[in-house]
Amino acid sequence: MLNEKMEAALNKQINAELYSSYVYLAMAAHFHGLNLEGFANWMRIQAQEENMHAMKIFDFIYERGGNVRLMALEAPPNEWDSPLDAFQQSYEHERKISGMIDELVNLALDIKDHATWNFLQWFVAEQVEEEDNANRVVENLKLIGDNSAGLFMLDRELAQRQPEAEAGEDGGGE
Repeated sequence: MLNEKMEAALNKQINAELYSSYVYLAMAAHFHGLNLEGFANWMRIQAQEENMHAMKIFDFIYERGGNVRLMALEAPPNEWDSPLDAFQQSYEHERKISGMIDELVNLALDIKDHATWNFLQWFVAEQVEEEDNANRVVENLKLIGDNSAGLFMLDRELAQRQPEAEAGEDGGGE
C-alpha cells in the first residue's frame, strides 16, 4: 500500500510532468509559427515524452493501491525571445524537474518505501538524459549565435529526432 505522503507527492509529480508536456507543446507551437519545423519537432517529441512520464507515475500509483488526483495545470508561456531563450528555459525546467525527482527519492528513503525508491531510479537516470539533451542544444545555439545558416542546419538536425520507444515492462529505458 502506498503511503499517503508518497501518494500526494507522486500526484504532484504527475502534475509537474503534464505541465512539462504543456510547456513543450507551447514551444512546439511557437517554433511552428517561426517556420522552424525541426525545432518544433524536437519540442513536440519532448511533450510526448513528458506525457509518457506522467502516465508511468499514474500507473505506478494504481499498482501500489493508491489513487490519482489530477490538479489544474497552469497556462504555459507562449512566446520566447529566441530559440536560445526557449532552450535555456527548457534546460532550467529540466533541472527543476530533476530536483523534484530527487525530493521524491529522498521521501521514499525517509519513509522506507523501497518499491517507490526502486521505481524512481528510472526517472533519476532519465533526468540526466533530459538535462543533457536540452543543454546540448543550448550549447549549439550559443556557438551558432546569429548565423542563420547555422540555425538552418541545426533545425534540419532537430527534425531528425524520433520518438523513443516506451520503456519496457521492467521499467527500463535507454
